[in-house]
Amino acid sequence: MYAKFATLAALVAGATAQQVCSLTAETHPSLTWQKCTAGGTCTNVAGSVTLDSNWRWTHTVSGSTNCYSGNEWDTSLCTSGTACASQCCVDGADYSGTYGITTSGNALNLKFVTKGPYSTNIGSRTYLMESATKYQGFKLLGNEFTFDVDVSNISCGLNGALYFVSMDLDGGLAKYSANKAGAKYGTGYCDAQCPRDIKFINGEANVEGWNPSDNDSNAGSGKYGTCCSEMDIWEANNMATAFTPHPCTTIGQSRCEGDGCGGTYSSDRYAGVCDPDGCDFNSYRMGNKTFYGKGKTVDTTKKFTVVTQFLKDSAGDLSEIKRFYVQNGVIIANSVSNVAGLPNQNSITQDWCDTQKSVFGDLDDHKAKGGLKQMGKALAGDMVLVMSIWDDHAVNMLWLDSTFPVDKAGQPGAERGECATTSGVPAEVEAQVPNSNVVYSNIRFGPINSTVPGLANGGGSQPPVSSVTTRVTSSTSTRTSTAAPTTSTATGGNGQVAQKWGQCGGNGWTGPTACVSGSTCTKVNDWYSQCL
Repeated sequence: MYAKFATLAALVAGATAQQVCSLTAETHPSLTWQKCTAGGTCTNVAGSVTLDSNWRWTHTVSGSTNCYSGNEWDTSLCTSGTACASQCCVDGADYSGTYGITTSGNALNLKFVTKGPYSTNIGSRTYLMESATKYQGFKLLGNEFTFDVDVSNISCGLNGALYFVSMDLDGGLAKYSANKAGAKYGTGYCDAQCPRDIKFINGEANVEGWNPSDNDSNAGSGKYGTCCSEMDIWEANNMATAFTPHPCTTIGQSRCEGDGCGGTYSSDRYAGVCDPDGCDFNSYRMGNKTFYGKGKTVDTTKKFTVVTQFLKDSAGDLSEIKRFYVQNGVIIANSVSNVAGLPNQNSITQDWCDTQKSVFGDLDDHKAKGGLKQMGKALAGDMVLVMSIWDDHAVNMLWLDSTFPVDKAGQPGAERGECATTSGVPAEVEAQVPNSNVVYSNIRFGPINSTVPGLANGGGSQPPVSSVTTRVTSSTSTRTSTAAPTTSTATGGNGQVAQKWGQCGGNGWTGPTACVSGSTCTKVNDWYSQCL
């Protein structure tokens, strides 16, 4: 993850506060998930989701005057962090009408852009709830977490992210007396970027030193940030994906100040208590360009299952993070890294992370912040499940799905996906693909090899790196070369045209093959052509 919070912004007039008002009733959408036993029996759990408080309308306790509009505080109300907390309240959410958040049984659907009668909302961040006032906690160490996902409708520049953070289960309600809202209203967020765009931290408004963003009309950054350990299970669109541990020397939520926070908003990215880069496994970046994507081994045009295992060594420390996929009834082992100098393995271990940082020439803050052993300490405690969709005002999501840094093209580790380096500009994706959405469903949690039948033959401790179970063998790890892109000027027979960055061709494609004026249909591979 590079800059998750610079871009998760609602255009709703309002922001976050720590008191509660009820001009809109707060009703959490229900979401069923399953808890599994070692024998493979899974039982339904009745849960729900809540919306992060950073998206919510915030107004005066005594009326409906905004405390925060656009990307600025009302300083007549918010003269200080404590004064703002005492005068402003967070309100309930119209989940479907304002935020594009809907549930059905075990499925959560997050829409990218939602236009309501009074506002336009961009993205969302939600949390799984145990009760009306408490987040669901997960102890991941020695266990596995599984879910189904449909990323077919999110492409370059978008990120459907499912991950865990070590935030307080009550949203900080007990720790901070100024916080009157708590988990019910989505308070207490933190992560390994130590984000400084959170409007209320520890029950106080982040108004001191607030700087409105230059390129995001709804966001800014303040003096304070909020830090905690983060395990990115899933950051993805239909072009690329990565899973990434981010250890912190301080595991639970803590407040940081100024450049000492590190992360996205600080002059020294590595100055804080957390590792902002993490140790990522992105199959494309690791040399297998045919494993994940449209029409590839894991075919992103269709729903599939993601399994992540957190294995312990004899001392009880986190030793390995393994990944499997299931699609069309077939268990698919993660791709094997195929980069000169890197071990040919398909999982994250400490030695692999150390070598990866060296081969790619990246600063190794992962090891400096304690590596997998320290990450394991967070996984042994309760972590909160986050499910979101967002775009990236910092670097246009190039760190996930394109070449990044752009000036490092051709160097080891720079190529992360097939998206163009000019793609992902938030103003463009918000205007051109507003109906994008991601669906998370069928969440399961339990001991190793408990959530998917047959997984034991391809999971568990140290299987062969190319192992799979059921009906197929894993994809090859051979590095592939890609021919230079060719361009097409064909027009669609249905008279429709694809928008810039949209799909315009590929095997099996039945949509428009002509691009909007100013774009050209460019072949990326046999399965995907894009308007560039």
